[in-house]
Amino acid sequence: MVLIGGTSHTGKSTVARAVADRLGFDRLSTDALARHPGRPWPTPEREVPPHVGEHYRTLTGDQLITSVLGHYRRLWPRIEELVTARALAPADTAGLVLEGSALWPAEVARLTVPHTAAVWLTAGEDVLAARVHATSGRDRLPPAGRALVDTFLARTLRYQAVMLDIVTRRALARVDTCQERPAAEVAAAVLAAVAAQGGPAAGPR
Repeated sequence: MVLIGGTSHTGKSTVARAVADRLGFDRLSTDALARHPGRPWPTPEREVPPHVGEHYRTLTGDQLITSVLGHYRRLWPRIEELVTARALAPADTAGLVLEGSALWPAEVARLTVPHTAAVWLTAGEDVLAARVHATSGRDRLPPAGRALVDTFLARTLRYQAVMLDIVTRRALARVDTCQERPAAEVAAAVLAAVAAQGGPAAGPR
């Protein structure tokens, strides 16, 4: 098991895909288990659901963090069950790269299952802002849409600050994903951190 956590727009999905390809592992996102109100901007495939817009319009910064951390706390038993089952599976079972913001470091640090390594991705505030603005097309949105993006970004930065405090205090593995750093390079750094925890460095187990 390789666990990759971090706030939104740190590149978890892209890096998890690269790591899984290198190791010959399966890949899964915690979003597939249960999804908190997602990104509050439209895409060609979907409009912003009313409940998502209301979520970001009506809650304060503290309430947004409390809401998302409460969601992750409720989801954690399912994540722990998945990680435990996969880590203790027969040796011929494919490994798994699990990524998602729901991999809260305080919970992951308490895991005692074998064959499991965890790394958190971080990025500078300017990098996260640039990525959120680019992904959302913020400059093309009306004022109300830009306000939702700004609220989402503020929550994203607040989440990372709280998460990073725990990662630092517990001396957990962290890899920075700066704007110019290719995904392959970040994946290599993640694999090095995994190997330092006793996990595979490259190639199938």
